[in-house]
Amino acid sequence: MDLEIFKTNHKTRYLAGEYERLQGEEASILSMIQSDPAVAELGEGELATLRTQMKELENQMTAIVEADKEEEEVPKEVILEVRAGAGGEEAAIFAEDLAVMYERFAVKKNWGFTKLDSSESEMGGYKEASFEIKSKDAYEMLQWETGVHRVQRIPATEKSGRIHTSTASVVVLPVFTEKHFEINPADLEMEFSRSGGAGGQNVNKVETAVRIIHKPTGLAVRCTSERSQLKNREKAMSMLMAKLEDIDRAKKESAVSADRKNQIGTGDRSEKIRTYNILQDRVTDHRIKQSWSNIEKIFLGNIEPIIDACRAGTMGNEESKDA
Repeated sequence: MDLEIFKTNHKTRYLAGEYERLQGEEASILSMIQSDPAVAELGEGELATLRTQMKELENQMTAIVEADKEEEEVPKEVILEVRAGAGGEEAAIFAEDLAVMYERFAVKKNWGFTKLDSSESEMGGYKEASFEIKSKDAYEMLQWETGVHRVQRIPATEKSGRIHTSTASVVVLPVFTEKHFEINPADLEMEFSRSGGAGGQNVNKVETAVRIIHKPTGLAVRCTSERSQLKNREKAMSMLMAKLEDIDRAKKESAVSADRKNQIGTGDRSEKIRTYNILQDRVTDHRIKQSWSNIEKIFLGNIEPIIDACRAGTMGNEESKDA
């Protein structure tokens, strides 16, 4: 057993010290038995007790380390991105509606929700925006939100009363504590600029905004949420790592079983997953063929019934439910 592994872990350091102390006692008893065979029987009894205690300590330490490994594989936060699709300004407004819906849901769940960066349209919606959601439950609950969302409604700017169909895409990326591969610093290009917008003199005069380009893939991420360039760089790196791990994961999971496709879809971000029909007061998830009414309440963040149904992968058409 490599005791050094347990000595460097703060959760097992004390137990490792106890184990080391018992090892010392074990060595002393063995030495005593060798020098005085008359006490061998008594010594063997003490050795058996010591070794039982040592085995219990070893089991405790191993269990703690294994639990830590499992915990590292559970993402404690996610990056949620929304991007306007077809529909111009109305699509950007819908993208913002979705972002606000997820923020309200996060508030209800007592999750941390921070806007990392955004690009706004002329009418105030989001051309694209990135958010950080902190909770170990966030990815498990939100992972099936990835895909194309569609809205059907009459925009406020529409004078003829014509129904518009617009889309926005949502991507939910897990952020893991344990990194699965390394990024070569030579593959990165960093750009710094002023964050702009509200935030005081520091935001407007100091180049705190960070944009990182991963040259091999062409991926680019930007973070403006912090007043410190260093913190923005750290968050941008976290965003980039999440995107690269997502690409790597997608390659490994490209062969999706037919059963999973039938139940919940592929999870592909280009797949149309849900329609929000304002006039009919109905939200329909096309993967599980279920609908929910009370769309106003849904946009207020009451999406847990939809999320639960998607997680369960329920098949078939059910009667509309009041969310």
